Amino acid sequence: MARKFLYFVAFCIVLVIAGGILLALFPQQLTRFVTVPTVAFAPVEPLDPNAYEDPGLWYSRPGIGVNDPSRWQPAYASDRGILPTPAEPAQRFAVFFVHPTSFINRSQWNAPLEGGGDAEAERIARIYLRGMASPFNSASEIWAPRYRQATMGAFLTDQPEGRQAIDAAYADVREAFRYFLTSVAPDTPIVLAGHSQGALHLKRLIAEEVKGSAVAARLVAAYVIGWPVSVDHDLPVMGLPPCAVPAQTGCVISWSSFAEPADPAHVLEAYGRTAALDGMPAGNSMILCTNPLTGVVGGSAPATANLGTLVPEDSMQQGELVPDLVPARCDDRGLLLIGPPPEMGSYVLPGNNYHVYDLPLFWANTKADVMRRAEAWQAP
Repeated sequence: MARKFLYFVAFCIVLVIAGGILLALFPQQLTRFVTVPTVAFAPVEPLDPNAYEDPGLWYSRPGIGVNDPSRWQPAYASDRGILPTPAEPAQRFAVFFVHPTSFINRSQWNAPLEGGGDAEAERIARIYLRGMASPFNSASEIWAPRYRQATMGAFLTDQPEGRQAIDAAYADVREAFRYFLTSVAPDTPIVLAGHSQGALHLKRLIAEEVKGSAVAARLVAAYVIGWPVSVDHDLPVMGLPPCAVPAQTGCVISWSSFAEPADPAHVLEAYGRTAALDGMPAGNSMILCTNPLTGVVGGSAPATANLGTLVPEDSMQQGELVPDLVPARCDDRGLLLIGPPPEMGSYVLPGNNYHVYDLPLFWANTKADVMRRAEAWQAP
């Protein structure tokens, strides 16, 4: 029995490393044991003014060069073998990308930044950026900040420390965004993107820093991926419409991926009881589902519309683009269904939840989508 328990704990740790919305996926006692810090929350001091002037606080920004993970390019798999991805000329727009949770340490509620940060969290964050921020690499600028992210366990507890850790992480993201705005030319169009914890912070950032500001007029689109966006309780507070047509700008794109048969019960339960941006529980409100194969809300598209899925090696450090791999269909709950489970690697979550692969599943279509919207924004 002891050995079986250790195997189960090890399995949970693997799932946690994958990152994602794991609220209530397992019995509370076990999740707390594995992920939730038992130490008191240590107040996170605000960063020094202009801290983000330091290039060391960015994974991606202009000037980093070959070590910039967001500029990674996969290769295509075809009947002619593995071919380089065609390089498109850079379009004039700047991306602000917020990475998902990579910190799983139970020793503290927020990841450190000093001294190079937590080595494993830093390594995983760079891997995530290679797979999730790289679809935006046609941009003239990509900015992806390091921030004192909340540890995974902060999302698995109702303790006030969890909320405090998330708020502290958001404060760093907000400061990074403000510095980003001062560093990008004032007439440059902007794309906002994030996944999982990054998408959660992005929702709040849009509501507090973008809505009603001059920045809103510069927004190409906001890609809020892998964290539910309530149509009734989030979008009105964000002040942006959903993207209804493929070339629309100034709008929100969001999806959460499940293979079939899908069992999203635990995720939907957590979504329903969690406070949305308006302070109310999301309940059974519709989740925004953008079909990444069409660029519109809802509907379905066959696998032949998929320009390329980034299929990773199990380390997730490398991968290749495979066209026509998965279809996409928004169901009546607002979840994105991708047909029978594709072979993507070891980090598929219970219930056929492909959360870790939300962006890689639609890598080439996401790249085409942002390029199309950027071109539309700049059209006379």
